[in-house]
Amino acid sequence: MQEILDTTIFNNSILEYLSSLATFIGGMAGVYVCNKYILKKLKRWAGDTATTIDDLVLKVAERSLIPVLFLGVFYASLHSLTLSEQFEQGFRTAAIILVTIILVRALLSGVNFALELYIRKSAAESGGERQLKGIRSVLNFVIWALALVFLLDNLGFKISAVVAGLGIGGIAVALAAQAVLGDFFSYFVIFFDKPFEIGDFIVVGDKMGVVEYIGIKTTRICALNGEQLVFSNTVLTNACVQNFKKMGRRRVVFHLGLVYQTTVEQLKRVPLMVKEIVEVQEDATFDRGHFTDYGASSLDFEFVYYVTGPDYNKYMDIQQAINLLIFEGFAKEKIEFAYPTQTLFINPAST
Repeated sequence: MQEILDTTIFNNSILEYLSSLATFIGGMAGVYVCNKYILKKLKRWAGDTATTIDDLVLKVAERSLIPVLFLGVFYASLHSLTLSEQFEQGFRTAAIILVTIILVRALLSGVNFALELYIRKSAAESGGERQLKGIRSVLNFVIWALALVFLLDNLGFKISAVVAGLGIGGIAVALAAQAVLGDFFSYFVIFFDKPFEIGDFIVVGDKMGVVEYIGIKTTRICALNGEQLVFSNTVLTNACVQNFKKMGRRRVVFHLGLVYQTTVEQLKRVPLMVKEIVEVQEDATFDRGHFTDYGASSLDFEFVYYVTGPDYNKYMDIQQAINLLIFEGFAKEKIEFAYPTQTLFINPAST
């Protein structure tokens, strides 16, 4: 029996092969138990907690740590054997590549989780997911590019000259594409600072419309007439943007002009009448009403009220209802609206 165990095959005895196999089976069993029972109980415990960080840690552990442990067990079982230099080199290269991929995937899981958590905490609208895809694509590219450089360096490639060349080339590209890079960084400003989001009604200069798409280079707005307006992100971050969706209430100012034949009693009743009409409207709050000026052909009043919310259609409905009730009320009280008129006095002695 001992002679069989001492039999050498490919520079290793059968006993050494059996020992390596026992290490492999024992290690795999240990990792399996850890994954099947311990990790499962931890996931059940994490599901009962209010925080989401523990869920992320366990998710990363399941996707990254367990494969690394399996790879470690396989490496430990082979390490006890005498292997050829070519095999060891090939195995080492494969192990570095696999570990790099696993670690990058773990890092990307953490980054994606952080971005999704940021979107949820900032109460992003429906467009947040579309913006998240753009940010995620950029970060994935950067992380995989850095991982490739790290991998090549660990595999023995001389990347210092390549990195230096990329640095010089990067400077040249940056100088040639300043506008594109400016829009790219402005995209991050829009994403994190959130001056507006998809679905918001904004005004930029003399242009206005609803935000439809926020891209890495441009932002697209659907104008009131139906056409699409395309702005570079840099223009929007440098401009004064009016975001009406952020408006908690809308201030409305309107004027009324009455004829000079209006009596004092009627003039005193006008502010009270308008106040009662405004206060009857739902989501409207009366602020003030005053007899402000003696116009060229009218006695002028100014009124101010507020409409709750940014909905423009609701504001117009309320304004229409107020105008109709004012017209009806003034007709009952025989209060006449003024319009531009001129009175010509003729001296009979001069004719």
